[in-house]
Amino acid sequence: MKIISSSPHKPIIWWLLSGCFLIYVMVLVGGLTRLTHSGLSITDWSFMGSMPPLNQEMWQARFEKYQQSPEFQKINYEMTLQEFKPIFLWEYIHRMIGRGMMYVFAIGFVYFLIKKKLNREMLLPFVFLFFMGAMQAVIGWWMVYSGLQKQPAVSHYRLATHLMSAFTLFAFTFWFALRLTFPKENVQENEGKKLKGLTVLFFVVLILQIIYGAFTAGYVEGNAAKIRPGHIFNTYPKMGEYWFPEQITMKETFFENIFENASGIQFMHRSIALVVVILVCAIWYRSNKLKLSKQQHLGITLLIYGVTIQFALGVLTLVYQVPVLMGALHQTGAFFLFGVCVYLLFHLFNKKTLA
Repeated sequence: MKIISSSPHKPIIWWLLSGCFLIYVMVLVGGLTRLTHSGLSITDWSFMGSMPPLNQEMWQARFEKYQQSPEFQKINYEMTLQEFKPIFLWEYIHRMIGRGMMYVFAIGFVYFLIKKKLNREMLLPFVFLFFMGAMQAVIGWWMVYSGLQKQPAVSHYRLATHLMSAFTLFAFTFWFALRLTFPKENVQENEGKKLKGLTVLFFVVLILQIIYGAFTAGYVEGNAAKIRPGHIFNTYPKMGEYWFPEQITMKETFFENIFENASGIQFMHRSIALVVVILVCAIWYRSNKLKLSKQQHLGITLLIYGVTIQFALGVLTLVYQVPVLMGALHQTGAFFLFGVCVYLLFHLFNKKTLA
């Protein structure tokens, strides 16, 4: 807080950090929308949004549109209007948070531009940031649209794309806020550079794990219908009675098994989790022998605790068959780890100043 207070870019930093918080809220509510099976409750899309139902007639009109969707006709055909309202509100709130985030970024950008708080070096990143926010909304509808066709199931590829676009937007926003908060650091005074390669590798594996987390939460072709990989083999450490059940190789090719086989996807998610644990242990072991800055040490400490808690949450989420609370906490853990890794990487690589 003291570092931000002393920065000449204090208002811009807080604006960016508020955007980061909104992105987290959007991801969290998006996860809750998925966990409560609410994502396909709104069958149309408007870039600027629409009014929520304010009376019985408006609710009935929304419900009638939903009744025409594959999800209602094939799964929720006995749903009443009262049962429809909660799932509609989850999806509506998710969309409104996304639009609210867009307004925060857009209004803030115009305000700081008029006040001449933005220099030339800031303009291009801010334009790119706004573009990424707009694309996030478009990708969200592209994802939902895949579940409004013949099968009421969102493509796991599109779900992962939507999630990673939100994480990318957060990383870009958070990194830029850090650049303004810590304009320069004397990296020669510590040995953090020796952790660069290992931390980058950890970050790449973490991203892969988050993608597989989205795959696990999405729908994949099963033997008879589309299923969610997270809802099968709800045992740990074995998958059922076996370490390597035959279902993980049931498809013809290796790539089909790791990308389009529900059992194979869950096996990959479990396996990559172990790689994440091994890598964070390696970072921990290596860092104990190095002279690090206060920020680098904080990043590594948070990473160690974060991985420990996230691994435990992952096991509990699986064993209890993905209850809403556990699923939301597990997704929050992934977001926290991603943010901590961005923070650590910044302090390992930060050398330049942003005037």
